[in-house]
Amino acid sequence: MITHRHGLFDFNAVAPEVIDASAAEVCADGLNPQRAPRLRLARDDESEGDEMDLKLRDKVAVISGASVGIGLAVAEGLAAEGVHLLMAARQAERLTAEAAGIAQRHGVKAIGVACDVATVGGAEQLVAAAETHFGGADILFNNAGTGSNETIMEAPDEKWQAYWELHVMAAVRLARGLVPSMRRRGGGVILHNASICAVQPLGYEPIYNVTKAALMMFSKNLANELIADNIRVNTINPGLILTPDWIKTAKQLTAGSGGDWEGHLASVAKEHAPINRFAKPEELADFIVFVCSERASYSVGSTYFVDGGMLKTV
Repeated sequence: MITHRHGLFDFNAVAPEVIDASAAEVCADGLNPQRAPRLRLARDDESEGDEMDLKLRDKVAVISGASVGIGLAVAEGLAAEGVHLLMAARQAERLTAEAAGIAQRHGVKAIGVACDVATVGGAEQLVAAAETHFGGADILFNNAGTGSNETIMEAPDEKWQAYWELHVMAAVRLARGLVPSMRRRGGGVILHNASICAVQPLGYEPIYNVTKAALMMFSKNLANELIADNIRVNTINPGLILTPDWIKTAKQLTAGSGGDWEGHLASVAKEHAPINRFAKPEELADFIVFVCSERASYSVGSTYFVDGGMLKTV
């Protein structure tokens, strides 16, 4: 078990700053599964065969926290289906490089917007960029977020507010800003990346648990409000996803005991996930891409647990 100040280390947090390791480095048994086959849009010059047309070509997606981990995997997955991207993150250099690489690999337009969506100005900057470059958006994936570590008795108001701005108000402001263009375009999709911790809390991070639960409830209310406009809103609650942040944390925690970070992560997966491994970000991204597509047209106001069986309730 990964231990920290008050217990387990965060299972789903992705620090935007972390880029020192890649999930591809992981080679321990059970930690580096073969990537699930992607549901790929059949090109006009290809035989459709068994490929599923997700009907996403030339849609526009706005993704926060898009330069690493889950957000980057979703950007890659959507681009593979012909979706143009507006990618948001705080570190401009890495973001620009990732956007350029995706555009080159998939022949789509991918633009990086360096901003902090936890601020009013950052959210407004991203909305304005969507209008300037694409005339709005069809898909919004609210992904920016990070874990916490505190007790309720000790955490100051400022910390609660900071996480509220990042996990909840960023989603509120981006919805308010982008929904008008979705209405003009005939509909759209909004997907919120919450966490299994929204319903199965970890004791050491109450602020993370509470704000992710609030995001899940906001998503449900937003779904009810927007479905009349043909805008579908849903929530994803991931479990163990092998992001660079996980790898960095494991290396830090095992540095003084032999450095077997792969074995450490394997033990976490064995203890908490009946599937007995972490998911690669691409596995989660494949599911998210499907939910963003017309193939999931009857999915409204739902919360999907992509957790390898980690959730302990039915």
